[in-house]
Amino acid sequence: MAYMIETEGLTKRFGEITAVDGLSLKVAEGEILALLGPNGAGKTTTVRLLSSILRPDAGWAKIAGHDVVEEGQVIRRKVGLLTEFPGLYLRMPALDYLTFFGESYGLAREEVKSRALRLLKDFGMEAESKKPLSTFSKGMRQKVALLRALIHDPPILFLDEPTSAMDPHSAKMVRDTIRELGHDRRTILLCTHNLTEAEYLADRLAIINHGRIVAQGRVGELKGQLLGPPLLELRLARPLDGLLSVVHELVEVESGDATWIRYRTPDPQSTNPILLRRLAQEGAEVVTLSEVSSSLEEVYLRIIGQKR
Repeated sequence: MAYMIETEGLTKRFGEITAVDGLSLKVAEGEILALLGPNGAGKTTTVRLLSSILRPDAGWAKIAGHDVVEEGQVIRRKVGLLTEFPGLYLRMPALDYLTFFGESYGLAREEVKSRALRLLKDFGMEAESKKPLSTFSKGMRQKVALLRALIHDPPILFLDEPTSAMDPHSAKMVRDTIRELGHDRRTILLCTHNLTEAEYLADRLAIINHGRIVAQGRVGELKGQLLGPPLLELRLARPLDGLLSVVHELVEVESGDATWIRYRTPDPQSTNPILLRRLAQEGAEVVTLSEVSSSLEEVYLRIIGQKR
């Protein structure tokens, strides 16, 4: 498997503070990895290390096979970076701004201008292309910052809070774009506090706290590890006296009454048919049997709470 982002023991200290502490990650080509963690956990420092902006004190990192210390110039051409505070040149019109940055990557002026116009059109900003960025709303400025990260068509993107300050419509547009970029075989490292956004976008999650990766995996895997078997809910058409006593030998009941129960079982494929047959024998009419969705927030808070 080709890894576009790979680190081993990556460490960065600022005086007595260790901001990133022995971080090891592997992100495959075309994968979207969400890096989650509280403020001060080390997310931004990690992105700066991977972008060759900061030099590590220990360990190593490679981006598309290139060492972040020895090949910083190569890496900066392969990476598109959206920082939490992008720092735009507010006096410049949007088109000129994007063209300027595209040329800084060595692209021909006409090529980058054409690409900038296409991106502005795709993001619904074609009419604002000649307006100075100082007239843009916070959400519009954030979109321009994202376009700046895309202007040189990089295979790898580092996105720090990409939908910050955006209205719901713009945020959805950006999320859809990120998913399309992932499907287009781009590798994306997404830093966000929006757990719903992370669950929607990411193929895999890595949770960082105090500079260390404390958990990583797919959302379903982490839910299973931290929350146990899925929570199921069964509802009846009419009350059944003694419902809880009928089923308690088969499943671990968490709550319920004569018309419904919520329960867990480590083997629902085997247990559920037996449970339904038992209820039918008692004359019960089952209306629904469904899984109660658990949130990424539950997993995140459980992990961060354990590691404090």
